[in-house]
Amino acid sequence: MSPRENREFDVIVYGASGFTGRLVAEYLQNTYGQGGDAPKWAVAARSADKMAAVLAEMGLPADTPVVVADADVPETIEAMAKRTKVVLTTVGPYQLYGEPLVAACAANGTDYVDLCGEPAWMRQMIDKYDAAAKASGARIVFSTGFDSIPFDLGVLMLQKECVNRFGKPAPRIKGRVRAMQGTFSGGTAASLKATMAAAAKDPAVLGYLVNPFSLAGGFEGPAQPKGNKPEHDEALGSWAAPFIMAPINTKNVHRTNALLGHPYGQDFVYDEMMLTGPGEKGEAIAKHLATTDMMGGEGGPKPGEGPSKEERENGFYDALFIAEMPDGATQAYGVKGDKDPGYGSTSKMIAESALCLVQDVPAGEGGIVTPGAVLGDKLVARLVAKAGLSFAAE
Repeated sequence: MSPRENREFDVIVYGASGFTGRLVAEYLQNTYGQGGDAPKWAVAARSADKMAAVLAEMGLPADTPVVVADADVPETIEAMAKRTKVVLTTVGPYQLYGEPLVAACAANGTDYVDLCGEPAWMRQMIDKYDAAAKASGARIVFSTGFDSIPFDLGVLMLQKECVNRFGKPAPRIKGRVRAMQGTFSGGTAASLKATMAAAAKDPAVLGYLVNPFSLAGGFEGPAQPKGNKPEHDEALGSWAAPFIMAPINTKNVHRTNALLGHPYGQDFVYDEMMLTGPGEKGEAIAKHLATTDMMGGEGGPKPGEGPSKEERENGFYDALFIAEMPDGATQAYGVKGDKDPGYGSTSKMIAESALCLVQDVPAGEGGIVTPGAVLGDKLVARLVAKAGLSFAAE
């Protein structure tokens, strides 16, 4: 196993011929370029010819390094993991294609970032590969896109704010999506479908999905709000609807708390919902959202499909976090992104997460971790400087 610092590449983008992978490659080229002081990055796909055609189509330099790797040919995955400090993978659903890469990275001390929102698979990977990743120093970071960076880091930064202002963390935080424009990716929809199929076959999978602490390393905290039906939030004067990303985001927030040694407290309570506004109109929207397939059903996007450039550019999101202290004091915190959440912003977040591992967080203890636990405020600084996000107390 070559020492990490001597590896050929800093980052390999695996799945770069797919929809989200292309956006990541475009972002790296437009933001950092190749050569000189730029990070050394390459693209990987199953076919070198297809990848070359995609590079030409995107207007990326023909000399962009291309690595051939195929999830069905484990030795190509192993070889890729040995050539780079970090593998950035957009090849999902991860429960169908992800395990060989997690195994190879854990064995070879290679850092890894993905866009996974599949909690049952994540739990299975933690159980199988966390010890190997710790032994090799590999940092395996799931969920470095819209699920779950704005939420995981939003809670982390708000708790720092609470400690500064109140001298202690908040035992209760509410995550509320104030506004969002953009579509979920075809990959996200496929992941949900694969998860439901897995749950139908294996009752343990269902258990991981419903337990808010299933990623918290054996820790079981207090009962959590379910957030699965419309409710009126008196404090905010608004109706709230279930938020489709809550089941994965809340688990990652609790995992971050556990990995960091419970700085939020062992009694921490957290939920996420989507605000729909006041009055009868807000109530009607909340009820509509609660009974609508947010993934677009059978007519929704397929893996590899996604919104037009214009739709991505016009997208945005705005998440509000409210800390409630035992004495009734509150503190609000906002996280906003400037592109559609599922693609435009996600492709920037995962790219910066990979570079944060290479450039800002010295290699140290490995393991299967979260963005909040291992990247923290260093990633926040990068996202604000480069990726169109804002993090601010309100």
